[in-house]
Amino acid sequence: MAASFFSDFGLMWYLEELKKEEFRKFKEHLKQMTLQLELKQIPWTEVKKASREELANLLIKHYEEQQAWNITLRIFQKMDRKDLCMKVMRERTGYTKTYQAHAKQKFSRLWSSKSVTEIHLYFEEEVKQEECDHLDRLFAPKETGKQPRTVIIQGPQGIGKTTLLMKLMMAWSDNKIFRDRFLYTFYFCCRELRELPPTSLADLISREWPDPAAPITEIVSQPERLLFVIDSFEELQGGLNEPDSDLCGDLMEKRPVQVLLSSLLRKKMLPEASLLIAIKPVCPKELRDQVTISEIYQPRGFNESDRLVYFCCFFKDPKRAMEAFNLVRESEQLFSICQIPLLCWILCTSLKQEMQKGKDLALTCQSTTSVYSSFVFNLFTPEGAEGPTPQTQHQLKALCSLAAEGMWTDTFEFCEDDLRRNGVVDADIPALLGTKILLKYGERESSYVFLHVCIQEFCAALFYLLKSHLDHPHPAVRCVQELLVANFEKARRAHWIFLGCFLTGLLNKKEQEKLDAFFGFQLSQEIKQQIHQCLKSLGERGNPQGQVDSLAIFYCLFEMQDPAFVKQAVNLLQEANFHIIDNVDLVVSAYCLKYCSSLRKLCFSVQNVFKKEDEHSSTSDYSLICWHHICSVLTTSGHLRELQVQDSTLSESTFVTWCNQLRHPSCRLQKLGINNVSFSGQSVLLFEVLFYQPDLKYLSFTLTKLSRDDIRSLCDALNYPAGNVKELALAFCHLSEQCCEYISEMLLRNKSVRYLDLSANVLKDEGLKTLCEALKHPDCCLDSLCLVKCFITAAGCEDLASALISNQNLKILQIGCNEIGDVGVQLLCRALTHTDCRLEILGLEECGLTSTCCKDLASVLTCSKTLQLLNLTLNTLDHTGVVVLCEALRHPECALQVLGLRKTDFDEETQALLTAEEERNPNLTITDDCDTITRVEI
Repeated sequence: MAASFFSDFGLMWYLEELKKEEFRKFKEHLKQMTLQLELKQIPWTEVKKASREELANLLIKHYEEQQAWNITLRIFQKMDRKDLCMKVMRERTGYTKTYQAHAKQKFSRLWSSKSVTEIHLYFEEEVKQEECDHLDRLFAPKETGKQPRTVIIQGPQGIGKTTLLMKLMMAWSDNKIFRDRFLYTFYFCCRELRELPPTSLADLISREWPDPAAPITEIVSQPERLLFVIDSFEELQGGLNEPDSDLCGDLMEKRPVQVLLSSLLRKKMLPEASLLIAIKPVCPKELRDQVTISEIYQPRGFNESDRLVYFCCFFKDPKRAMEAFNLVRESEQLFSICQIPLLCWILCTSLKQEMQKGKDLALTCQSTTSVYSSFVFNLFTPEGAEGPTPQTQHQLKALCSLAAEGMWTDTFEFCEDDLRRNGVVDADIPALLGTKILLKYGERESSYVFLHVCIQEFCAALFYLLKSHLDHPHPAVRCVQELLVANFEKARRAHWIFLGCFLTGLLNKKEQEKLDAFFGFQLSQEIKQQIHQCLKSLGERGNPQGQVDSLAIFYCLFEMQDPAFVKQAVNLLQEANFHIIDNVDLVVSAYCLKYCSSLRKLCFSVQNVFKKEDEHSSTSDYSLICWHHICSVLTTSGHLRELQVQDSTLSESTFVTWCNQLRHPSCRLQKLGINNVSFSGQSVLLFEVLFYQPDLKYLSFTLTKLSRDDIRSLCDALNYPAGNVKELALAFCHLSEQCCEYISEMLLRNKSVRYLDLSANVLKDEGLKTLCEALKHPDCCLDSLCLVKCFITAAGCEDLASALISNQNLKILQIGCNEIGDVGVQLLCRALTHTDCRLEILGLEECGLTSTCCKDLASVLTCSKTLQLLNLTLNTLDHTGVVVLCEALRHPECALQVLGLRKTDFDEETQALLTAEEERNPNLTITDDCDTITRVEI
């Protein structure tokens, strides 16, 4: 985006300050002034009809930028708008320039302190034009000119988030980006701020100002022209969980830092300001829920050609560069790591060290752990020596102790007291800084960080091979088994990425040899037993609500590269739940699952791996082999009874492979879920699975798009005499009313299907009418029907009422989120009071009901001998309607056990009435959580 865009955008800020009449006068002054100054005239017809934005464009187009600003300033003077004159003058010559000079000096200094040996080959301090353009676009106005924007930059540590922010600050200080967009840009690092005592936003701004007397009033006088850059958001203690009442709108008020930043992010303070927030890979739920995000940007790091160029720059010798690059390219895991520039430097450094010693690079590239162990051990081996000295051994042990403490206390910045407590004496610090494994952090004199969090994780894992946690000076450091459980659970510590993998990777035979050579001992056998015990415990207790991330387990086992142990370990698990999002995940999952024979339940998704195939592209042979290993679990795990594939995209070849395994005689599934799955090829292959799976009782296609032909093929397969599917879920499948013809025919012929979920499909009254024709037939065995959000109206309820009387098998009917209204309920109630109706559960949530229908519902409560649950949540009932219902609930013939109402939707009097009714009748529950009650109690 051209810089001139932001110049005319800057003019627009000031033109928008003019009222309608003032803006008209501005145009007249412009016409006169350009004549007086004998300047090239802008056609008056264009000026007269121009909006503020259009006039700003015209000024920049017809005059030089500086001249356009001068004309504007002179017109403001003629119009006696001294306030605007002062703002323009201050902006173009005053405080902004002072602060920009300070910011440039500060961030240039920080840049120099962050550079690490050869990594600077690829990182330039100067921002390239394409980078400027992209940064400009992030905050370009999308609708109204002054609309604030909140942009998220997310990615793993080392991908370049902080580098990008530093470049942004330097580019802004040089007027290369955000020209006339932001007067002030302030950088806050949450890692540095979280330890501050209660402070104010004015104090935080003053910390960034070149002298103590920051002109706060001037700075915030145009809040729409402020940009706050917030780095390391994940370090913000407490996140954004404060209630609205705790937020702060006064920038002079002293509050905890997390409250100040939360107030800023949630627009309680300076709501017109824009924000740029850098976070780790996963955007926290509280950030998504509490903040209006304009855009999420993910720095790409090194692409494949970048990596090749970097290897060539690093090794200088083309032959050595290609030797190293080709070895790394063969490993999906190592090649993926190279996307992160700093980790690419660590990998190259490790390979170069081994090259110089004449060692086999293939051994170094065996795993991620082998790369890091080579890197770290070489740093602590004096040049020319065969091994470490007692002093360097001690330094590394102390560093490992420090790393372990940091991982368990979520600490990544250490003071000198932390170092001393873990055995790093003052005399060791220069040597550790010389290795680059430890760096001074920011502008503080006595603050230190590890080169990268992965190095800290490796050293923390190494600690457990050298000492018991009981010997650690900090009580927060826990045992190996607690570390593994924390690593395997989905709610594990956000900063633990490779910790578990490094721990298991160090148990590999080759790594044990390195450990023996460096330290002379290690505790590998004890740790192996603890891993075995941990997995056994996880296998025995199962995986409630998918709390265990099986992929985390697979990565740890893959890192060991010990087939015998992996086979033993994976067969301790009865459930596996994981998400494959790239080729590395695919390789790791396949490696472990090919040994698996004990699973009972498997749930996974696969994305970004298998693209739709055409004549120009196909899935690689190696990927297909890995996919086959994953699918083969369906036949090799003799106890596997439940499979759920969700949120996945399969190519034609991978789809066929999967279907072939599903059709295999050794596959004995009882539950199959295919949810939000996009597949190429003949879907009939999938539906024919029903011919080969006599044990299959539950089948779900929820969220998977099915065509009319797909439904016909599915229903044909369900009509196969040997089929035993009892529950069929087709919610959110893009079904139309025409599909109901095939479903109705299936309901008449199929004697096994008892539960049918057609929610969130556009069936309309026409489709419902077709379904009801089948429901009314005596051969229909269905006992549970869900039609939530199917675009049914009151007109459709007449057919439904007729079916309720004719079909005495139907026990559950869910028709919530349909605009059936009071008239529709009236029709249903006539059927519900009929002696032949056997309905037990009726869902009418969010159906546009009012208290008008309560008398009809009350008659049902007093007449029906079977109705046990009635859900009326999210309808507009009033106190009068509730009184009518409560009177019916007291009737001796009322069989209702659960009434779905949310008490908080009513006034205090009505709430008291409902509470009293519950207390009077111990068999009655009034709740807004009817789904849970339905599953558990009825």
